[in-house]
Amino acid sequence: MKTLGHWLASPWRRSAAAVIAGALPVLAYPAPSLWWCAYVALVPWLLLLRTAPTGKRAAYDGWCGGFGFMLAMHHWLLPFLHVFTFILAALLGALWALWGRLAHRLLAGAPSRWRIAAALVVLPSGWLAVELVRSWQGLGGPWGMLGSSQWQVEPALRLASVGGVWLLSFLLVAVNVAVAVLVAVRRARVPAVAGLVATAAATSAAWSFSPRPDVDGEVRIAVVQPGVIDGGKSADHRFDREEQLTRRLAGQDVDLIVWGESSVGFDLGDRPDLARRLAALSRATDAGILVNVDARRSDKPGIYKSSILIGPDGLTGERYDKMRLVPFGEYVPARSLLGWATSVGKAAGEDRRRGTQPVVMNVGNGLRVGPMVCFETAFPDMTRHLTREGADVLVGQSSTSTFQQSWAPEQHASLAALRAAETGRPMVHATLTGVSAVYGPSGQRVGPWLGTDASAAQVYEVPLAHGTTPYVRLGDWTVHGALLILAAWAAGEGVRNLRLRRSAPEPRVRPARTVHGSPARPGR
Repeated sequence: MKTLGHWLASPWRRSAAAVIAGALPVLAYPAPSLWWCAYVALVPWLLLLRTAPTGKRAAYDGWCGGFGFMLAMHHWLLPFLHVFTFILAALLGALWALWGRLAHRLLAGAPSRWRIAAALVVLPSGWLAVELVRSWQGLGGPWGMLGSSQWQVEPALRLASVGGVWLLSFLLVAVNVAVAVLVAVRRARVPAVAGLVATAAATSAAWSFSPRPDVDGEVRIAVVQPGVIDGGKSADHRFDREEQLTRRLAGQDVDLIVWGESSVGFDLGDRPDLARRLAALSRATDAGILVNVDARRSDKPGIYKSSILIGPDGLTGERYDKMRLVPFGEYVPARSLLGWATSVGKAAGEDRRRGTQPVVMNVGNGLRVGPMVCFETAFPDMTRHLTREGADVLVGQSSTSTFQQSWAPEQHASLAALRAAETGRPMVHATLTGVSAVYGPSGQRVGPWLGTDASAAQVYEVPLAHGTTPYVRLGDWTVHGALLILAAWAAGEGVRNLRLRRSAPEPRVRPARTVHGSPARPGR
């Protein structure tokens, strides 16, 4: 330990260690998918923060760890944004500076049992505050929330129906804090074990008593994934391939066919020939077709990404325009200041336009679907709203074709499992180039994934469920509780500091001396 402490005495080595420690949680996400790693992945980072020589240094270690976490989570953006990826990771990583200082305040030295008990709830609350801020769409959205690493763990999915992905993040940080205390603070092992037992008991109770979706039906939904299509006129060739795959679905008794994001590269108002071909496909398959148009609109200015429903007679009028755009990929925030990003990477040369409201579509036979586009599926509030508006099936249309040889496609596909579990509604994640996936109302996988090497049309028997999960009813109560905990702790610290100042003895003042050298006396 002394050797390690000597090695970390160098500020540069300490910073490098913080970056590496902050990056460790990424192993819990796809593609590695070492989900169990999330329960201990923060421990090295917490131990480093605990041993920081000062609170200021702990804040810097928090920043460095946040930089490592953000860079590791978004490393697949490097070919797209180049050096700007590092700048974004540094900006977002700064959100963990206060969390680092908070960890040092609660865990440094020989913390009392009260400080340990406070750490078990305050540090998870601080982490949630960071996730809340970075979940703002303008900062990139809630990609890589810690709780989303548990997308394939059945008990965790059950808990998501109670408190959303936020509850999972809170519990994971609490477990990491308890483990860090067990490792580093011998005299505080009793409260640490008590914290682990309390966490296990609370989660077990929530898992046992949380309502399960009542499955009361089934629909057949087909996903059409054309695969990678490059070269000139790729939009035309992609449409031809999608048409070919869709025709194979004739006679398979499907209720809805879903194409991926940007599956149609032309405005259907300008291309009535394509609209007629889609209508013919709908008649041949006896199913509605949900396509996604990425083009400049003919009826209003600007480029939109729109989910459009096609029926046997052509356009049905059901349309959803994407509301939450990908920063730099679909628009450049503060373009007047950050427009230079287009010269160092593949940032959007022109900002796409936003839709104004979510839409629930009636696709026939009483089936209602709530479409989302691309990384909108990362936002739990969107699926929650669509569920409350009556959606029977949640649909995400995505592409990720730019990031084929990375972890991004699998990470994106895994998010749909959380959204399904939170809402108690099945979710279809349809892409152009993989990974496409379908999940049931409890978040369980339905049928096979279509990987990044697949070009296919796959039919899924999707179970339907109704009823309302606690998360849909109560919303982000975990976040609100975390903010209250932080406010209460801050108020308690303020009162404590005030009392310390009042109880401190007044500094002794040496008596002034006269010009003759004798002490001055009162009244003279």
